[in-house]
Amino acid sequence: MGGQKGLAAIMVGVLLILGLATAAMSSSEKVATGGKTSWPEVVGLSAEEAKKIILKDKPDADIVVLPAGSMVTMDYNPRRVRVFVDTVDETPYAG
Repeated sequence: MGGQKGLAAIMVGVLLILGLATAAMSSSEKVATGGKTSWPEVVGLSAEEAKKIILKDKPDADIVVLPAGSMVTMDYNPRRVRVFVDTVDETPYAG
C-alpha cells in the first residue's frame, strides 16, 4: 500500500517536470520568433486602439477580442493575440 502512494507521488513529480519542460519549450519558441509577444502599454485603452498599436508591432497578428474571463483554447498560435475587455462602451438598451 505504501509503495503505491510512493509511485503515485513519483508519477505526479514526473508529470510536473514534463509540464515545466513543455512550458519552457513554448517560451523558447516565442523567443525564437524574434517578435514582441506582449503589449502592457495597451492596458486601459479601447479594443480598437489596442488593435492599432499591436498591428504596428506585429502586422501579421490575428487579433481576437474577447470578454474578460472568457474560456480559451490552450493551443499555441504565434500569430494570435487575444485582447480581453471588461468595459461597456455604450449604454445598453432594450429594443
